[in-house]
Amino acid sequence: MEDILSQYEDDVIISTSRLTKAFGNLVAVNDLHLQVMRGDVFGFLGPNGSGKTTTIRMLLGLIRPTAGRAVIFGMDNAYQLPLILRRVGAIVETPVFYPYLSGLDNLRVITVASGMSAGKANDARMEEVLDIVDLRRQARDAFRKYSLGMKQRLGIAAALLSDPELVLLDEPTNGLDPAGVFEIRQLIQRLSVLGKTIFLSSHILYEVQQVCNRVAILQRGNLIKQGNVNELLQQGQQVLVRMSMPDETQSAFVVLLEAREQGARWMSNIQIETNRQGYPILSVSAPSARSAEINALLAQHGFFAAELRPVEGSLEEVFLELTTPAAAGTHPGMAALAGGPVQPEDRSYGKRGIS
Repeated sequence: MEDILSQYEDDVIISTSRLTKAFGNLVAVNDLHLQVMRGDVFGFLGPNGSGKTTTIRMLLGLIRPTAGRAVIFGMDNAYQLPLILRRVGAIVETPVFYPYLSGLDNLRVITVASGMSAGKANDARMEEVLDIVDLRRQARDAFRKYSLGMKQRLGIAAALLSDPELVLLDEPTNGLDPAGVFEIRQLIQRLSVLGKTIFLSSHILYEVQQVCNRVAILQRGNLIKQGNVNELLQQGQQVLVRMSMPDETQSAFVVLLEAREQGARWMSNIQIETNRQGYPILSVSAPSARSAEINALLAQHGFFAAELRPVEGSLEEVFLELTTPAAAGTHPGMAALAGGPVQPEDRSYGKRGIS
């Protein structure tokens, strides 16, 4: 048992307990409990101003928490920060470089400033990180000529110079065009393959869904959900059913309700909605793998679907269900993720842009 516990502790890279930061009367981060495991690509989600950057600054020792603690690699960052930072690479906000130096020379400046030993091994490491971030061909170009995406990738190259185990990235796709966002996504996937543990702060939910295996959702400094991405998305799956005859929709609705009452509890929510063409459809909160069973249930009662379409869940929907009271009643499966009543939320941001 002791060996199992020891191995588990070794696999926990970041653990925070009651981590809190207040600036006067403003509580930026409140009672935060996070757990990041070795090998995770961990998405730290929330709208701008929710406390993501403040949390990263506390993890890196750039600011001191008002209360609570952060343990990284099994070490308390209040007392063992230098040992922790040797194993961490990070970008907090926008990286800054000398505009008239080349990308390679900027990396040389960083190695000298950080006390890394000069020599062939150091030169080889710079070439290696430039390969990882796909900047080898532009290594001798002036930094001022780089696109915004290339500048971000050079910042990540700088964070990788010490070959860290843990990489913290604060909004790495901010301000990038779609091509730049795609490049950063590919880079994060490469880092994961190399065995790095990645802590990715972002408000762009679609991008996080593409690369992360676990997420935590932050709202106004409070953690409202933490878990496995696939498990969260399964809660948002739906099956949409359009009947051959629109006037059969109500009868089909009754059939599915009765089936649920008789034991088909995998259907958590059944509603009649209207599609874009104005036709009534059945919306069933159920795993997409159960689509054939829904079709069979209806066929047994003489009702045949003209269209039956599974709809995958998204982190966007999960976020809205957890943070928006008006939406919480539409998908009980996702609302249940909150583990309790959802607090009122400012809905000034749109569904596509949480900022």
